[in-house]
Parts: sequence; C-alpha cells; structure tokens
Amino acid sequence: TIEDGIHTADIYNESTSKVKVGTIEFADAVIENLGKLPKRIKKVDYLNEKPFKLPPYVRKKRKEKVLKGVDLFIDWTGSSPDKLASLLNVIEVDNVELTMITNRGVKVWPNGFDETFCTDHWRCRFKTKDDSTFNKSNILELLSQVEGNGLDVVKTENLYTFDGVVSYSLGQGQ
Repeated sequence: TIEDGIHTADIYNESTSKVKVGTIEFADAVIENLGKLPKRIKKVDYLNEKPFKLPPYVRKKRKEKVLKGVDLFIDWTGSSPDKLASLLNVIEVDNVELTMITNRGVKVWPNGFDETFCTDHWRCRFKTKDDSTFNKSNILELLSQVEGNGLDVVKTENLYTFDGVVSYSLGQGQ
C-alpha cells in the first residue's frame, strides 16, 4: 500500500496483527528471519524430491507445406486503392494476379468502400490465377517489377497451406 507517499508492505508479527513498514524495514525483517522455519505454514523440503523426468521428444510428422501466394506490403502515399491496383495490375508474372488490397486490415480492393480511411501501408495479395502452387521465383519477379514501377515494398509475407489448411489471415470476404 502507499501511505503518505511511502511504499509500505504488510508483515505479520507473532500476535497475528499486521505491522505497516517501509521497504527498508521490510528488508530488515526478511534478513532477521533468514534461516528460520515458518511457524504458521507447512515447511517445504526439496531435499527428498525425485528429479522430474520428461518423456523423450518425438517430432511430429511434417505436414505438407504448399506456397499459395505472397502478400507484398507497400509504403504508398496515395489514397485510392483503385489507383494502386492499376499500378500493380500492369505487372505480368506468369499465372499470377493481384487478388486483394487491404489497408489497416480492411479490404479496400476490389469492391472496397470509398469512405474507408486509408494510411500509407497497403497489403497487396498475389496468388495464382488457377489456385495452383505459387513459385518463389514468382515472388522475385513480382518484387523486381513492383520496385521497377516505383513502389516501395517494405515487407513480404509468404502464404502457405499445411496439409491443405490455409495458414494465413484471410481478407474480408475471402
């Protein structure tokens, strides 16, 4: 507790009443009681304890990991998701298309709402046109073309499924 601006701790004395003390007095009481056994609670004895035995670690069977796309996070000061989409849709990478743009976690393209307030941090999702496996070489080509178009990619995030289960966050309506 705090009393008159001084931090105090409660210490029980032998007559079961509480004594208010500051940190120095509390430390002195701890020092005074070092090596003494408790009077009110059961003494703990760790000397006769058996060692804790963990079972051997068994690695789980590896799941089938499939790359399904990539999110490119772009620092762009524009405010129109349609304009950003037009800058990204000129990019031609074999069997890859822009499928979604979000801003602050809200889907803004396609079919976003004009009244959505957008910041300069955009997540642009690229996937294959036929939902086939995405290639890491596609990511390199995307990065090269996006940077070549004057857009600043600040982060990438690969989109994987594990044993067919989507393991990335979906946008609204996905």
